[in-house]
Amino acid sequence: MKVLITGAAGFIGFHVTRSLLERGEEITGIDNLNNYYEVALKEARLRQLRDYSNFSFERTDIADGKALRRIFEKTLPRKVIHLAAQAGVRYSLQHPEAYVRSNLDGFVNILEACRHTDMEHLVYASSSSVYGANTKTPFSEADRVDRPVSLYGATKRANELMAYTYSSLFGMPTTGLRFFTVYGPWGRPDMAYFKFAADIITSAPIDIYNYGHHARDFTYIDDIVQGVISAVDLAVAPVRNSPDKKITEGGLAANYRLYNLGNNKPVELLYFISVLEGLIGKKAVTRMLPKQPGDVDVTCADIDNAARDLAYTPRTTLEQGLKQFVVWFMQYYGYKKK
Repeated sequence: MKVLITGAAGFIGFHVTRSLLERGEEITGIDNLNNYYEVALKEARLRQLRDYSNFSFERTDIADGKALRRIFEKTLPRKVIHLAAQAGVRYSLQHPEAYVRSNLDGFVNILEACRHTDMEHLVYASSSSVYGANTKTPFSEADRVDRPVSLYGATKRANELMAYTYSSLFGMPTTGLRFFTVYGPWGRPDMAYFKFAADIITSAPIDIYNYGHHARDFTYIDDIVQGVISAVDLAVAPVRNSPDKKITEGGLAANYRLYNLGNNKPVELLYFISVLEGLIGKKAVTRMLPKQPGDVDVTCADIDNAARDLAYTPRTTLEQGLKQFVVWFMQYYGYKKK
């Protein structure tokens, strides 16, 4: 199976790409290797992927529609996994244009490239950030998501609506995956747990916002990968726009799906930090601060739909997942446990 994966040098993209390569799929990876966080980490991930003979790489920005179409025409993918995006909630407060370019313009380019290629299924990354100011937990795919508290969350919800339109107009199979606070080895340095580990090791103060009252549905990367690949393997058939085929069923576009991929077990931030302290063998220096704009108090995923359709069953405990992360982190950055 030919698969095209955007964001292949990113955190989730790297793990998904490696798993599919090991399964024997023919993968074309796309990434622009931008400097939102350390490029050396992206290049290190990419070096591992280049060891596979069934992997090829294109350094391309998805905001360049013409370049993207050329890659699609050259590779003719059967499945597309779109994971490239401008990530981060707080970064969007200072750099909104980056989110428009990557998450809006780039996503339209992906949809158009898929529409004009005889591909079977588009699976794309959404986010738990779409739930915004929702207070009912666990968050369900049936909940209203029209109160975003960050531009990042708004762009991810826009992606879902764009995908719905293409599924409705053109019968294009699309599956959106709402990720919940993914962590693990080869993670993103802008994520809080990554910064916490570095600060604990170096005795730098940890900024704990909302005075530590946050709780997050931390989800280990291996569990996320299982969910993504199960979504890619879904048996879907395009419903093309023709007089004898319905594009909609029961008012919803056929072949349009959304799933939460979380752990369904929110963890208080202070407990999360205490587990890190134990694994690193050092106490954190903490600095309690008020809640930041764009933050929500609790995230928790209702994963019943993913369990039913994708056989999605997160199996990794927080303690197991953080242990794997800390082992990788200390080895990669050359730290030694005290």
